Amino acid sequence: MVVSKPMQTPLDLPEISDLVVDYDPDTLARQRVKRDDVLDRFTDLKMQQAKAIVQSWPHSHGMLDDRFVDGVLLRSHLELQRLSEEFQQGARVKRLLVPVIAALREAGVRPPYRAVDIGCGLGYVVRWLSAHGQLGEDVVLMGCDYNAVLVKEAAALAQKESLTCSFAVANAFLLTEPATVFLSTGAVHHFRGKDLDRFFAAQAAGEALAFLHTDTAPSWLAPIGSRLFHNARMREPLARHDGVLSAVRAHSAHVLGRAASLSCKEFWLGVFDGKRSLFPVLRVLQTLIGARGALGDAVKKNLGPLAARVERV
Repeated sequence: MVVSKPMQTPLDLPEISDLVVDYDPDTLARQRVKRDDVLDRFTDLKMQQAKAIVQSWPHSHGMLDDRFVDGVLLRSHLELQRLSEEFQQGARVKRLLVPVIAALREAGVRPPYRAVDIGCGLGYVVRWLSAHGQLGEDVVLMGCDYNAVLVKEAAALAQKESLTCSFAVANAFLLTEPATVFLSTGAVHHFRGKDLDRFFAAQAAGEALAFLHTDTAPSWLAPIGSRLFHNARMREPLARHDGVLSAVRAHSAHVLGRAASLSCKEFWLGVFDGKRSLFPVLRVLQTLIGARGALGDAVKKNLGPLAARVERV
């Protein structure tokens, strides 16, 4: 009897960037990636476009060329920054972060308030907040990522722009000076299944008092709009491929809420702009908001009129 493999849905499909880099979970040291392993995975999943992109890349002794891969990722992130600019990601994060910071002050939480961006890439949101956020001198902004090339570029851009934010190659959950608030933009969809559960468990186990995780709001329009935007604005094949797939793989508000509620039992949880809409072009992003204990009531109060757009998880 032949047992067929379960059908893969678009939600299960990996992005190219998920497979072409690897890091030791303890030391964060870069690991070499076998080219055939990546190609075989894409073959099994019938992802011919992804396979063709990686197949065109240089390799040596069966391993992908790390420098070339880093160059592709850097160029892709520079292009994807346009998406952050188009959708005003910095301003979107600010309008929710300001009420969270205000709630921390009202609750008498001792500053500084460390806002740490998980998987910051080039650190666009952190840099925007540092330049335009006017959050106060008691707020410290930091971005963390495993990719040293992206972190180096983020730090160089911050220095060029005379900003006070910082960036580090680090596990955001294991910082010497822990986060008060965790942020992420376009990162949470990379965590699937048990990894998503562990993502929230790490935040609940630490000292963080709140989090704001922003990603694409899934809808019938998101893949169409993403394809049009990326094909029109992106030149790097990986950026086009992964940008479209990331919109397809975005978690629903229900999935995010369920995963967060398993570990973050002490947190008030809500999704900003997570409600389904007949006109999703008006709600292209959603943000999972978490606030520990009594801080949740203060956050809701400080959201003001924006609280009407929060669906309780």
